Amino acid sequence: MTDAEIAALLDGTALVLILIGALLCLTAAIGLARFRDVPSRLHAATKPQVLGVILICLAIALAQRSWAVVAFIVPIILIQLAASPLAAHMVGRQAYRNRTMDVDDLVVDELADAEIETSRPETGADPG
Repeated sequence: MTDAEIAALLDGTALVLILIGALLCLTAAIGLARFRDVPSRLHAATKPQVLGVILICLAIALAQRSWAVVAFIVPIILIQLAASPLAAHMVGRQAYRNRTMDVDDLVVDELADAEIETSRPETGADPG
């Protein structure tokens, strides 16, 4: 293969990755608008959105063909992988505490015991 053919193949792959990533981000936005409960919205906000951003970043790296761009994109991907689940966890926990989430739909309620522990009044006895 010549260099022109390889460049055309990489550009075509980048185009496909951008289209798939944009569709995933669009489905995440539609899911946020259409889903009714907090867990479904959190799933729509995190799963397809993060994968869409990663695919778009990979497409940019393929299109630019520069190690400087790759070095710039790697932290973006790592931050997305770290921040999105953390933010979803915090939003879900706050929805549980505000009672804006239907706890009857939960299969396992791990926070029920934690809420009882934190709502107990202190005895006032100093352990030390």
